[in-house]
Amino acid sequence: MLLNDGDAARLASIAGDRSRPLKHIQRARIVLLSAERLSVQEIARQAGVSRPAVWRWQRRYAEAGVEGLLRDKTRPPGTPPHPTETVAEVLALTCSEPPGEVTHWTGRAVARAVGISLRAVQRIWAAHRLQPHRLRTFKRSHDPAFAAKVEDVVGLYMDPPAHAVVLSIDEKSQIQALERTRPYRPPAPGHPAAQTHDYTRHGTTTLFAALDVLAGTVLGRCMQRHRHGEFIRFLNAVEATVPTGKLVHAILDNYGSHKHPKVRAWLTRHPRWTFHFTPTSASWLNAVEGFFSTLTRRRLRRGSFTGVVDLQAAIKRYIAEHNRHARPFVWI
Repeated sequence: MLLNDGDAARLASIAGDRSRPLKHIQRARIVLLSAERLSVQEIARQAGVSRPAVWRWQRRYAEAGVEGLLRDKTRPPGTPPHPTETVAEVLALTCSEPPGEVTHWTGRAVARAVGISLRAVQRIWAAHRLQPHRLRTFKRSHDPAFAAKVEDVVGLYMDPPAHAVVLSIDEKSQIQALERTRPYRPPAPGHPAAQTHDYTRHGTTTLFAALDVLAGTVLGRCMQRHRHGEFIRFLNAVEATVPTGKLVHAILDNYGSHKHPKVRAWLTRHPRWTFHFTPTSASWLNAVEGFFSTLTRRRLRRGSFTGVVDLQAAIKRYIAEHNRHARPFVWI
């Protein structure tokens, strides 16, 4: 193979450039060694490539020069993309009711119906963000005053009245004191945390909680039941902690105990209190629900309790720790 002076100098520069991609250096060395009239076997050995690679890049240099060595040819895809009609058929099937006694389409069922591979169906689903194996539940509120109640509750979060305390109040009932039959195992490399499926049930408790929206602190009381009597006892405990002279705006859901005649009578005797009820089927508007969720995930779900007293003590300690690092609730 003959090289002109310009190509030889350029190839020598490429072969000696350590910042170049290795494939460019190898191709330049193949051509430079070929110009020395070495055998293909020797060129392959010195360049660290196979003999077919030597033949390929000798031919590429002969056809396209030095630029051909620095540019890879565009390869056609191994499997041609499916036509638009096939993609549309997959999407239409996935979003429709399946035949027979099944409730949703699976990848194999769609692949069989359309006549393509399972992997092709999965790629189409991923490209269009379809996940037919997942199911999300929802519940629609039919409260005729839905908009007004949402505006009232969210208004308290975003613009609380001056010289007032805004409390989100609710109860988490039927918290079970479960004692696992074996100790909890923490996670280890390659192994998730583990706990036994079986347990001993020691009883239940109910947590009444009031979240101070402005401070982020929680006042909690554990009681055995959650009737209107226990609710009034909790309201008295909250009343004792609120400074004199401040109005109290309490956000509650529509549980029957919150609207019991004796609770309404208590409200009449305490004129500084105002109840704000969330719409029906919309207890997610109650900020204390977020605290209950965190309590369940961080303390209760993986806990093991020897009895109701142990459970109540654990909840009390968790609330105290939460209050030490409390931050104001922010409606986003």
